[in-house]
Amino acid sequence: MTKTELQIENFAEDHARELPTWFPTLRSLIQWGGPDVRFPLDKDQIEAMVAETTGRQPKRWIFSALVRGVVAGHAQVALDWQNGVARLSRVAINPSFRGQGLALPFLTLVVRRVFAVAAFERLELNVYTFNAAAIRTYRGLGFIEEGIRRSSVKVGDERWDTAIYGLLRSDLPKGHVR
Repeated sequence: MTKTELQIENFAEDHARELPTWFPTLRSLIQWGGPDVRFPLDKDQIEAMVAETTGRQPKRWIFSALVRGVVAGHAQVALDWQNGVARLSRVAINPSFRGQGLALPFLTLVVRRVFAVAAFERLELNVYTFNAAAIRTYRGLGFIEEGIRRSSVKVGDERWDTAIYGLLRSDLPKGHVR
C-alpha cells in the first residue's frame, strides 16, 4: 500500500455495511467497542453512534480509512469541547487489511484532524493491556502511558486491565505527528 492509496473520510452510511463482520465474537467486539456495546454489533447501535456526529459541537467524530475505495479502517473520537479533551476510541482495521501497516498512517491522519481544531489540547485513549499491536501503534504516534486500571472490564469469566494513554498538543513536533 502506498501513502496515496490511503484516504481518510468522515464515516458514511455505506461504510457501515461490513463493520459488524469485523467483530465475529463478543470478545472481539468488546475489545473494539468497550463493555457497553452489545453483541452482535447491529444497525441500531451504529446509527446511535452516528447520531452523535451532528451539530455545531458534536459529541463524536467517526472516520473511515479507505484504500482503493474499500473501507480498510474505522476510528471514533469522543469530544469534550468544554475541557478541550478528545478520546480516541473504537479503532479497528478491516481484517482483510490487517498486517499491512495501515494503522499508524490512518491514526496519524486522525490525530492531525483532532489537533487541527484549536479547542483540543489533549487526546487520550484506553486500550486493553494485552493488545500489544495497538499499544505499539499508539506509542509510535507519541502517546504516553499514564496508568493502568486493573481488572476494569469483565468479559465472560475473564477480567481485563485497561491502560490509559495521553497525547498533548505540546507533545507534537511542530507541524506534524511523529
